[in-house]
Amino acid sequence: MDSFSEIFYQVMELCQADPELATATYNLFFADLEPADFDMDTGTVSIASPNEFKQKLVQQKYSGLISRKFKEVLGFEVNIEIIVKAENNAAETVSEPAFADVKDEFTFDTFVVGAGNRFAYAACQRVASSPGTVYNPLFIYGRSGLGKTHLLLAIQNEIKRTNPAARILYTTSENFSNDMVSFLAQKNMEEFHNKYRNVDVLLIDDVQFLQNKMGFQEEFFHTFNALTQIKKQIIITSDRPPKEIETLTDRLRNRFESGLLADIQPPDVETRMAIVQKKAQQYNLKMQPQIVEFIANKLKNNIRQLECAVKKISAIASLNNAEVTLEMAESAIKDVQTDNMPVAVRTEKIIEYIANFYGVTPEDITSNKKNANIVLARQVAVYVLREVTGQTLQTIGEAIGGKNHSTINYSITLIKNKMLDEPDFKNTVFEIINNLQE
Repeated sequence: MDSFSEIFYQVMELCQADPELATATYNLFFADLEPADFDMDTGTVSIASPNEFKQKLVQQKYSGLISRKFKEVLGFEVNIEIIVKAENNAAETVSEPAFADVKDEFTFDTFVVGAGNRFAYAACQRVASSPGTVYNPLFIYGRSGLGKTHLLLAIQNEIKRTNPAARILYTTSENFSNDMVSFLAQKNMEEFHNKYRNVDVLLIDDVQFLQNKMGFQEEFFHTFNALTQIKKQIIITSDRPPKEIETLTDRLRNRFESGLLADIQPPDVETRMAIVQKKAQQYNLKMQPQIVEFIANKLKNNIRQLECAVKKISAIASLNNAEVTLEMAESAIKDVQTDNMPVAVRTEKIIEYIANFYGVTPEDITSNKKNANIVLARQVAVYVLREVTGQTLQTIGEAIGGKNHSTINYSITLIKNKMLDEPDFKNTVFEIINNLQE
């Protein structure tokens, strides 16, 4: 790395790829952090946050994560200090979205097109060329790490390039919810409405987080109507199609489905190799074809992991002033893959993920409760544990509250049959497995 800024943004990419950090959390609290200072004498890294609210939260909850990622890049530990930007001394209580503040790397030109994303890519280009007139809303869905946010920001970049006066608001559903709470507390919903409805283009990332939040869904429904009635463009992303977002109100689901639905699938090996090559070019990194192919074959489901691996290799090569080797690639991949965690930790995370997916608790899954939703979540957890970890039936039984061998075997058989009979259910289970294998 040639500068502290480059090191900082490498660290931010590693944070973004960390499985413990939700995409919405990254977008809300990390995306607008900036490098401030690196005091080599004290080993202190200073990072600037736009307001006191975010500064305190990142310092308290995420400074440990950031410190670990700096150690991955630099090879030694640093102290993390989160400060408020000098020009933003006044504390802010409401999170501010990005009005056309986009990195140049998020463009249509830097997006690698393949069989799994070609339709979504073309739809986004069409919307960017004529916002508010076609495909409104545009609903892009696909699991994490496949480029949905890149496409959102590419739309934002392109519209701003062709129409600098356009008011473009990029935000997340979590940000939308937090803003609504803040404005409600200030008894100033008029300002909230002005903020979200006085735009030409609204880009909402990770809308699935509105599930189970009826009050926020109601407000978003009215925001949606207010914008579409005056032909303002709305683009939405989600990790699943509208019909699979739990507890989404029918009228909001109907609104989402009234435009164009475009899914993004995991990239094939040719696309993955192209992504690795393009990222290497961005870093002026010379990488032998066999190393490119090795990375593409090892990281199959997540574009973000591919990009992170290349950035990690770039950091290693730069810090050691060395050419890229296969051993270097193996080391980088090991750092970004999530399947290297201990089996016990993976088991706990899988149960927690599935419990959250089905709206129950991990304790419900490991209990003997017979509620239909809990039984289904438990059986899916058994099947997924078997598929993802390859543990024995006895080991899985012990993890699911001490269930016996025959009970575990029955659950696996039942889920297999249900997947054969119900294609939508099969897709849901495959989606869960894919998300857990990112």
